[in-house]
Amino acid sequence: MGRPSKYKPEYCRIAYQMALLGATDEEFANAFDTTEQTINNWKQSHPEFFESLKNGKDIADSEVAKRLYERAMGYEHKDLYITQYQGTIIKEKIMKYFPPDTTAAIFWLKNRQPDKWRDSQNIDYTSKGDKIQPLEISVTKENDIQKYKEHLKKLGQLN
Repeated sequence: MGRPSKYKPEYCRIAYQMALLGATDEEFANAFDTTEQTINNWKQSHPEFFESLKNGKDIADSEVAKRLYERAMGYEHKDLYITQYQGTIIKEKIMKYFPPDTTAAIFWLKNRQPDKWRDSQNIDYTSKGDKIQPLEISVTKENDIQKYKEHLKKLGQLN
């Protein structure tokens, strides 16, 4: 018979809160003074522990996704503008507008639809049912432009 487990039921609450903060299995192991393998064992042998981790991670991920989406699309946010005039403090409720963020939109699309939005796409060209070997070129060099034109002529796409 092996050593008694270090697992304690209160680890569920701690693991849930850590997962909300984005903790990794390595960080869980450090917090519980154990190894990542033990954390993985606990996930399998203690379903309530696994659910605590999963629920915390799901909530955190969905909140981040929501905020990223808002950044990508643009959003409004209530704020309090505080200033002073002749020694008198003036507080005014305002609505701030944040325009869409292109970087957030690109990040969102690359992760949600990688086949459509990744930096490079693999396109299969076929001719009469036979696959054509892709031609890798950089159109910044004159000789590559010539190679590309020759390739298109072979395909019958350029006169």
